[in-house]
Amino acid sequence: MIRSITTRLILAFLLIGITVLALASGITWWLTVREFKQLTLDQARDRFAAEMTYYYQTHGSWQGVHDYYQQRNTVIFRFNAPRNLPGPQPGEPQPRLQTLFFALSGEDHRVVIPAGDYQLGDLVPDATLTEGSAITVDGTTVGTALVIGSPPPLGGLEERYLRRTNVGLLYAALVGLALALVIGIVLARALTHPIRDLTAAIRSMAAGDLKQQVAIRSRDELGELAAAFNQMGTDLDRLQSTRRRMTADIAHDLRNPLTVIGGYIESMHEGVLDPTPERLETVQAEVKHLERLVEDLRTISQAEAGELSLNREAVAPVRLLERMLQSYRPLAEKASIALTIETQADLPEIHVDPDRMAQVLGNLITNSFRYTPARGKIILAARRDANSVVLSVQDTGQGIAPEALPFVFDRFYRADSSRSRADESGLGLAIARSIVEAHGGRIMAESSPGTGTTIRIALPV
Repeated sequence: MIRSITTRLILAFLLIGITVLALASGITWWLTVREFKQLTLDQARDRFAAEMTYYYQTHGSWQGVHDYYQQRNTVIFRFNAPRNLPGPQPGEPQPRLQTLFFALSGEDHRVVIPAGDYQLGDLVPDATLTEGSAITVDGTTVGTALVIGSPPPLGGLEERYLRRTNVGLLYAALVGLALALVIGIVLARALTHPIRDLTAAIRSMAAGDLKQQVAIRSRDELGELAAAFNQMGTDLDRLQSTRRRMTADIAHDLRNPLTVIGGYIESMHEGVLDPTPERLETVQAEVKHLERLVEDLRTISQAEAGELSLNREAVAPVRLLERMLQSYRPLAEKASIALTIETQADLPEIHVDPDRMAQVLGNLITNSFRYTPARGKIILAARRDANSVVLSVQDTGQGIAPEALPFVFDRFYRADSSRSRADESGLGLAIARSIVEAHGGRIMAESSPGTGTTIRIALPV
């Protein structure tokens, strides 16, 4: 069994070449033989018609044409003469024994020269006459030549031409096969080279080196495959980096509160520190931080697995924003930040889980509080856009750098890595995206450094 695809392609091209050349040679030979036979038939018929035309012009009728034709038994157009006719005289050329001969009908459609099944005086049907060759004199049809039998065999000249044609076809076939073999080898290598590159890259990827790229050599399906593989390699490498960073962040976020809790408990157990209410509150705060982190991880895992439960109901966008305004107004006043609402009139209701959407908006508003300075502004807005209602949280904070903007919804990503707080897990925006997508919506971020950030949520009506 042939395993190499290169060998298979070469053999396939060679087989196609052999098939095409065989068909071309066979058809060419068949057409040539047929045309030669047709040419011989046409020449014999034309000679017969010319001889009969000459007879009619010289005699004025078909009277005696049968005897005249019998006496002309050595002319080239006469084939298979009846046995009762006299043979050629000594020294005269021998007639060629053929299977082709002619009959002739006169003006009254009766046979004047018999041949085959047509006897002298038989009436020829009109349908048969239409298949014959008309004999005209001075523009008037005076008779019809009827071909009887099959075309004659080829002569020496025709056979010699066919032999030369066959030799030429053989040479052409050999040259064609050589070209097919060369072209097959070149094309097979050109087609399999990208596949070999992909195979080597996949093996390297299986060995752990995920950042693999292959050369894109064409714009066809193989080129598209190579481009898709390159994109997959880039995505896998990025996901691996994200996973490593996420693992490190989870370990860091878990280690810090556990260290604080363990240190206080150990010190209290050894009697170094007294279990005062303040110290116990610190331990309790760290425990709550751990609970939030675990709950955030559980929420995002459920959302990505499609197992996040949603209790949908019809909610007016304005009421949802007013709920958030009431919840966060005290924090806004404490931070000297203006928290306002801007909505369009007559907005349609949206079918969402109000608690989950409050969680999303709460994460966005909390983020805005962290990066908006005093006397800044946070605007909660709602507007209609085609078949969606767009909710947005806009702030006048420090903004996000352009290079960081595509990653703000990734897990544990912080645009400012130096700002890692005890109450910040780095999962807020990732959770927001998961919940919004579970509702069939989209979440987008727009920002410019120094001018603030706008997060938009498009939810289907």
